[in-house]
Amino acid sequence: MTRFNCIPQVAALATFGALAFAQGALAQVSAPPQEHGPNQQYFVHGAPQVQSEGWTIAAGGRIYDNWWEALDREDPEGTNPVYPASAEQSGPGTYRCKECHGWDYQGADGIYSKGSHFTGIKGVMGVSGMPAEQIMPMLRDANHPYTKDMITDDEILRLATFLSKGLVDMRGFIDYDTRSVIRGSGDLDRGREIFQTTCAACHGFDGRALDWGSGDEHNFVGTEAVELPDEVMNKISNAHPGAAMINLRAFSVEDRINVMNYIATLPTGLEDYEDDDDDDKG
Repeated sequence: MTRFNCIPQVAALATFGALAFAQGALAQVSAPPQEHGPNQQYFVHGAPQVQSEGWTIAAGGRIYDNWWEALDREDPEGTNPVYPASAEQSGPGTYRCKECHGWDYQGADGIYSKGSHFTGIKGVMGVSGMPAEQIMPMLRDANHPYTKDMITDDEILRLATFLSKGLVDMRGFIDYDTRSVIRGSGDLDRGREIFQTTCAACHGFDGRALDWGSGDEHNFVGTEAVELPDEVMNKISNAHPGAAMINLRAFSVEDRINVMNYIATLPTGLEDYEDDDDDDKG
């Protein structure tokens, strides 16, 4: 469902980067995503001995995104029995929280108010601010058929903590009519600063070091930010499930919006891009 995929290891990026530099075309040579290595297994799927609140919220956000990838479990079988029969999706993806409640957490009142992901189910913003312990029973009720073999109680608590403390109202920086980042809703210079000192380690300075596309259809972080900003906000806040990817949960919401504003200016393809007030030069 999502095109956002796993992060290649630094060694692979260094190899591609060196090749690109030698060819004088660094910005146009990309590496395909790779699965994380065995040395990263615990970082990707495990938990620190002393869990910070930020780590817990981000971990819950990855469960919200795709719990079996986040937790290294078997894919669920078939279609979620409580997924509406009138809706268009089917298969394991219907067990994802985001499939009913949306990347923007607004459900039927948000970006999923129409289109192939419409279910008519309300969002989860209503539980934001509630104690996680009060949210947990809701995640075990008849509308959420997750057994303890699927998601343990400790893991459900992470999800509840995310719902309690990690949700962001995206309507302040995403135009819901066009599903695009609202230009000027964040500080480009600050977004550039964060991207260049964190995200660029894997994505490259112009966002084209990783390519989720195939053939002549390229798909970079800039492509994602332009086409699916609500999904990307979730990913940069929590990381992609199953990937050795950093997240920006320790940064403020304002800073994450700044990054969204910046990456929405990055190239979406291999063609040369125009200098738009130097915002997209990485």
